[in-house]
Amino acid sequence: MTDVLRRGRASLAFAFLVQGVAFALLVTRIPAIQDRYGVSDSLLPVFLAAVPILAGAGSVATGRVVRRAAPSRVLRWSQPLVLVSLLVVGAGEQMAVLAAALAVFGLAVGALDASMNMLGVSLQRAYGRSIMLGFHAAYSLGGIVGASLAWAGAHWQLALWVSYLPVVLVLMPAALAGSRWYVDAEGSGEARGGKGVEDAGGVGGAGSRWLLPLCLVMTVAYIGDSTVSNWSAKYLQDVLGSSEQLATVPYNVYMVTTLLGRVIGDFGVRRFGAVAVVRSGALVAASGFAVVAGAPGAWVGMLGFTLLGLGLCVLVPQTFAAAGRRAHELHGPGASDAAIARLNVFNYVGFLIGSPLVGAVGDVWSYRGAMLVPMVLVLVTLVHARSFVAQPDRYGGGHERPHTADVGRGSNGL
Repeated sequence: MTDVLRRGRASLAFAFLVQGVAFALLVTRIPAIQDRYGVSDSLLPVFLAAVPILAGAGSVATGRVVRRAAPSRVLRWSQPLVLVSLLVVGAGEQMAVLAAALAVFGLAVGALDASMNMLGVSLQRAYGRSIMLGFHAAYSLGGIVGASLAWAGAHWQLALWVSYLPVVLVLMPAALAGSRWYVDAEGSGEARGGKGVEDAGGVGGAGSRWLLPLCLVMTVAYIGDSTVSNWSAKYLQDVLGSSEQLATVPYNVYMVTTLLGRVIGDFGVRRFGAVAVVRSGALVAASGFAVVAGAPGAWVGMLGFTLLGLGLCVLVPQTFAAAGRRAHELHGPGASDAAIARLNVFNYVGFLIGSPLVGAVGDVWSYRGAMLVPMVLVLVTLVHARSFVAQPDRYGGGHERPHTADVGRGSNGL
């Protein structure tokens, strides 16, 4: 049983890494995609907004699919769709091809994000200790790898499909091979003989009010993340007077510190508990935004973005973990998957809100003032920190359960 868990954990971590690579390869080459297809500046936001909107739809659909099919099956087939659609984006020539490829990419990403986190939460429950941050650390590492590959492709002026093809050829068979080791929870659709999540108590209506604070935290976390990804370079160059070259550094620093924070984050949860880690992360992130807003120069601004990476990195993984744990406690097996699918939608809500919100405040007030908006929002997490409380017999605060608890079966028979 221990070997099953270890293989499941390693294969799922690799799936997170692959997703990080694929997403970074898309978003970091948006200017090249725009040039290839002749997308106007006025039309580009429509394309960019369509991806998270469709991803939200994909996440909702996944919540319904896993009533009958195991999350591992959704993950197994959505990951190749993400990679293939990425390749089509790089190889196509007509606007209609771009629109179709991005639509498939968005829907598949939503299914992929939801199913990955479903499996991550169920594995964490089986382990009886915090491992969720490690999966998201693998995603951060994938993002760094993908951004580096994108930089190499741009540096050597490679065609998009030339940059994407080797990545797809390497990662797709590796991900499919690893998918045979995914471990589903006992409450997944197939593991329970096809009984729907409603049969296990369900997640919906007034009974899901406990999920609302976690949805708010998820939204706030992604508002902060999208602020860094969309505005860090512009802020450093236009507000703090850095060079164009130096302006590219903050996001890389943010990604590296996000990775480091997630690598050590699980140890913090095991030692101090999820509530303490979430509160600390929120305070560090708020401090980072405050430093950025008040920075007298580029290097102090860089310090602020470093703090943002260390603070924001813990919020999303712990929010997924808390939602899955709470749903399982209240509604029984299977409800965890439904809760995660609903919660995952607010990932994309935050992504859609963050960049326009900061831009609007920056235009009507100042960009220094705009950085105070996500600072205030992230502090809302402190109000809802009790939503992350774990039961005494679960991980956190030095408590662990036997490793055999809540283990379903491997998905190699699917």
